[in-house]
Amino acid sequence: MKNLEGVTRPDQYRALGLSTLAFTVCFAVWTIFSVIGVKIQQDLGLSETQFGVLVATPVLTGSISRIFLGIWTEQYGGRRVFSVLMLVTAMCVYLLSFVESYALFLVAALGVGLAGGSFIVGIAYTSYWFEQERQGTALGIFGAGNVGAAVTNFGAPLLLVALGWEQTAVVYATVLAAMAVVFWVTTKEDPVTAARKRQGGAATSALLQLEPLKYLQVWRFALYYFFVFGAFVALASYLPRYYVGAYGLEIA
Repeated sequence: MKNLEGVTRPDQYRALGLSTLAFTVCFAVWTIFSVIGVKIQQDLGLSETQFGVLVATPVLTGSISRIFLGIWTEQYGGRRVFSVLMLVTAMCVYLLSFVESYALFLVAALGVGLAGGSFIVGIAYTSYWFEQERQGTALGIFGAGNVGAAVTNFGAPLLLVALGWEQTAVVYATVLAAMAVVFWVTTKEDPVTAARKRQGGAATSALLQLEPLKYLQVWRFALYYFFVFGAFVALASYLPRYYVGAYGLEIA
């Protein structure tokens, strides 16, 4: 691929490693309500329906935001979009530490959900660094960032018990903001975006990027993804609350 001229293996591995790390942190943030939501429900006296909406709100934002985040990644480059996305999400997570009403929690949850949109940004950014025949392996490694859900389910309860849910949110916001700075400082512009800037070419328009939606195959794959990945996210988000409520387990 002509866009990979001058790209070295260390360049590729650095982009893959940092993208995967950033995605892991984002995924951990995305599922934060699976743990702190249990304590928030107790403190605010939320019903099961209200708790369910609170946990589902970040998932909704994360799903819908992938559409325009993908478009922006094509237009402005994954390095910039990923870094800004993490900073904005970090501010929303920090907002959780001092809001007191359910309505404001939902507003903050909408922002926290942007962390889920990091998937599409990282997919595009990572794929641009590799030859076509190696992209499947690279993206498989990147996708392992889903382990962020396990990081939250293992680590957040310990923070919750030691610091309270407010300070847990602060810790998560701080780590995410730090990751944004590290990502911006240590990564490079992806080869496709860099080549387009050198040549003075225009980015692909949003309408052109949305053209694949006219193919039934795209919608069919989306349906598969909805059931498979959707089930994973749903269980990761709700099982902690289920175990606490059904079996009387302590959150830790």
